[in-house]
Amino acid sequence: MKQGILTINAGSSSIKFALFPLDHPISPEAEVSGQIDGIGTETTRMTAKNRAGERIADQLLEGGKVNHAQAFDALLKWFTASHANWQIVAVGHRVVHGGERYSQPTVIDDTVLGHLQSFIPLAPLHEPHNVAGIVALQALLPSVPQIACFDTAFHRSQPEVAQTFGLPRNITAEGIKRYGFHGLSYEFIARALPQHSGRAAGRVVVAHLGNGASMAAMVDRKCVATTLGFSTIDGLVMGTRCGNLDPGVVLHLMETKNLSVKDMTRMLYKESGLLGVSGLSQDMRTLLASDKPEAEEAVNLFCYRIARELGSLVAAAGGLDALVFTGGIGEHAAEVRRRVCLQSEWLGIRLNPEANARHELRISAGNSSVDVLVIPTNEEWMMAHHAQTLLGL
Repeated sequence: MKQGILTINAGSSSIKFALFPLDHPISPEAEVSGQIDGIGTETTRMTAKNRAGERIADQLLEGGKVNHAQAFDALLKWFTASHANWQIVAVGHRVVHGGERYSQPTVIDDTVLGHLQSFIPLAPLHEPHNVAGIVALQALLPSVPQIACFDTAFHRSQPEVAQTFGLPRNITAEGIKRYGFHGLSYEFIARALPQHSGRAAGRVVVAHLGNGASMAAMVDRKCVATTLGFSTIDGLVMGTRCGNLDPGVVLHLMETKNLSVKDMTRMLYKESGLLGVSGLSQDMRTLLASDKPEAEEAVNLFCYRIARELGSLVAAAGGLDALVFTGGIGEHAAEVRRRVCLQSEWLGIRLNPEANARHELRISAGNSSVDVLVIPTNEEWMMAHHAQTLLGL
């Protein structure tokens, strides 16, 4: 019987999953990976591929509007039937928020689960679904240990001044501060970086660019500053999220347009960003292929905000030795990388256009004083690694 660690990233309408063979160290490639989309809608579909990238599942789940518990039940039934010679020995869950309490991966028991539920007000659009995934799998796999891997944990190394808002002290004491997110991605890059750069222990900025986007500055591979703050709409322009915004705009819109908290939440999270600016799409590939001026404006704004935040993060780190692009856009959009690097030449960045066009790992020119790298992230492996390490498997 083969043993594996299952990783889960549960969202509001989707579940991403992967199974990693239990090797020493844990295998870098998943035996199987996939996702379930359309949870809560009339059409819920599960797809999966094997290690070779071949499609091994593509099916609609029966039962109408499938909830998270039903989706997990369908996943495990499919897995049991298709991988009968495999045993799940641990489950690693991506949990968006660990509050001030958790700065390390943690085995989930009733006490920890209670804490996670108490964090729901800190991340109301994400945490409830993370918790729902944990509860569902506890019921389906009662004897299998579950591990919470926190997206905020990596950023707990920031100095206190980098985490503090200019708010009344009693508000700060209630946990209103800059937490940062995408921590599992940054942690993976921090681990992988020494393999690719002799400057890994120096001053490094990582740009995690995708539908959700952020940047973080590291010194000696520890976070000293990041663009995301209390929520996941701060910092960079994203697919549908606004990024950095004067809070006076929110107050103005709520007062003059009589918008409710629900209205503002929908606008800032779902109707803004690349989609809102372009009026066309949240997909960078679509925008780069378009000849509409609104699409160009959205791409320009996206790149401008990255270049501007890069300057801020370099100030926080005290200089720049390496710049790393990762995430869906960071790994695949050569044009975005080109624009950001050209706008950042004042930092000593020099781009190798041919290497960038070929999406090579090192895209900086020989005369660049900054290493510029493209490193694919692997948050799923990071969760599997944490589960294996924490449980001593």
